[in-house]
Amino acid sequence: MFEQIKHNMETIEGVSIYPILSLLIFFIFFVGLGIWVFSYKKEKINEMSQIPLNDNQTV
Repeated sequence: MFEQIKHNMETIEGVSIYPILSLLIFFIFFVGLGIWVFSYKKEKINEMSQIPLNDNQTV
């Protein structure tokens, strides 16, 4: 079955761009996520970490 899929994919013109696009989307997403995580304010992280410990439900 894999041979049929491989043969069909080889006959499609321009199909080689899809693995490159997939890698770029994956890379850009995780780089963006890393930038977002490292630029997040430490005060906000500390505030959110205390939410489970608070008795009241106000955020």
